[in-house]
Amino acid sequence: MTEAVYEENRASEEPSVEEENPPTGAERREALTLLACIFIIAACTLVYELLIATVSSYLLGSSVTQFSLSIGAFLGAMGLGSHLSQRIRRGLLSYFVLIETTLAVLGGASVSLLFWTYYATPFYSVTLYSLIIAIGTLIGLELPLLTRLLRQYGSLRTIIAQALSFDYVGSLIGSILFPLLLLPYLGKTRTAFVIGLLNLSVAMWTVYVFREKLRGRGAIFLLGGGVGAALITGLVFSQRLGSLMEQHLYQDDIIYSKQTPYQRIILTRWRDDLRLFLDGNLQFSSTDEYRYHEALIHPAMSLPPKTESVLVLGGGDGLAAREILKYPQVKRILLIDIDPQMTRLGKTYPAIVELNKNALNDPRVQIVNTDAQKFLESDSSLYDVIVADLPDPNNDDLAKLYSVEFFRLVQRRLSAAGVMVTQATSPFFAREAYWCIVRTIEATGLKTAPYHAYVPSFGDWGFVLASARPIDQRRIRLQVPTRFLTAETLPEMFTFSRDVEAIPVQVSTLDRAVILDYYLNQWKRWGE
Repeated sequence: MTEAVYEENRASEEPSVEEENPPTGAERREALTLLACIFIIAACTLVYELLIATVSSYLLGSSVTQFSLSIGAFLGAMGLGSHLSQRIRRGLLSYFVLIETTLAVLGGASVSLLFWTYYATPFYSVTLYSLIIAIGTLIGLELPLLTRLLRQYGSLRTIIAQALSFDYVGSLIGSILFPLLLLPYLGKTRTAFVIGLLNLSVAMWTVYVFREKLRGRGAIFLLGGGVGAALITGLVFSQRLGSLMEQHLYQDDIIYSKQTPYQRIILTRWRDDLRLFLDGNLQFSSTDEYRYHEALIHPAMSLPPKTESVLVLGGGDGLAAREILKYPQVKRILLIDIDPQMTRLGKTYPAIVELNKNALNDPRVQIVNTDAQKFLESDSSLYDVIVADLPDPNNDDLAKLYSVEFFRLVQRRLSAAGVMVTQATSPFFAREAYWCIVRTIEATGLKTAPYHAYVPSFGDWGFVLASARPIDQRRIRLQVPTRFLTAETLPEMFTFSRDVEAIPVQVSTLDRAVILDYYLNQWKRWGE
């Protein structure tokens, strides 16, 4: 038994026929073609995985959950495909071309199909995982077939090393191109069609290079031409198609849409009502945004002995800055928003500029486009007022902005008598999430004053004041003109009825973001 194993191992190390007889120019060209195919399809594979997970995160929220489930299902399906590849014993080239062509169809149409299913049917999850299993199984078939085709051009040891090297590097390229180039500049729908066309190009290129070894070349090219025409048509009309599908998500007409590296920005209008959505979540309605922004800004601005320096985290629409600029003593507003496109809209888009009264073009306003947490980690200035006008903690990236570690960074940037305020979702619709934010801020040692206000577009909405000193809300005085707040309504904001009063909750941290669980579980009950 031992001798047989030894002979088998020794034989596997001996030079193959191809090593003893150097390959011809045609053989080298064929081998390089197959290796290039491995490189390209590996990049396509990564993009399909990231693309489908991104769509699910956009539609369903909770990016970690969606990416974990989608990529896990992809890997499982790829394993199934690899296992099934052993049943293909003949016609490897023909099968490979058929697989690439099928992938071009499924992958190219994947995003459009997912959006249509989500908007028009109750079967999104069924479609999602059926698509993942189908695409993943086909992807799992690719590498084993190509490795077996390459075997005739070199030793098994060399072929496996080369195949895996090209596969890994292709995956790296796909993972770089997706967030930096494809998603920001093409968007989800067009990216799918482009990658589908890339799969089809691999198939047709293979047919051309191996044309002497393939039967029915004319029929294959005819099929490829039909698939290519369909994909190009989809690519040409993808923006219109995407807009039609996206319109189902919004009640009003979409007047602006842009996919940035950070988020999907949508502006809608119905009569005089302008609405801003980020990743499908409403940020303001022009009919009642003043209620939200007055409640957010004016209590905080009336408490410190001086309010010359104000830091705004988020607030790229300029509406919070508009309220702050009502105070003549303000000398500087530093606004931190991660997305340059959002602040560009706040500075230049006519409807928003009219709404924020050109606040972001005021010389007292300085804009820095960076991550709020990274800014706080590197900043050394102190501020009289810090305003956190950030989106709700509905995904893992945003949940960190409601962690005890984040609020400690905010605490370090407050002057001795400084005050911070944060929006804190709804104490009615997301009661546990709201009080989690309160308790998390208190875990830093800051004293808090929770309050809430009714905003028709949002319902009962919560805020939290915090300072190193105890906050006496009786000291809050309105010093500037307002449309909503009055001296009589101010005290009412700090009173909570029994169904929204404080309840026991955990503190949210970077390691254990309980705020995300609270938020998603409670909003899910309301169909969000």
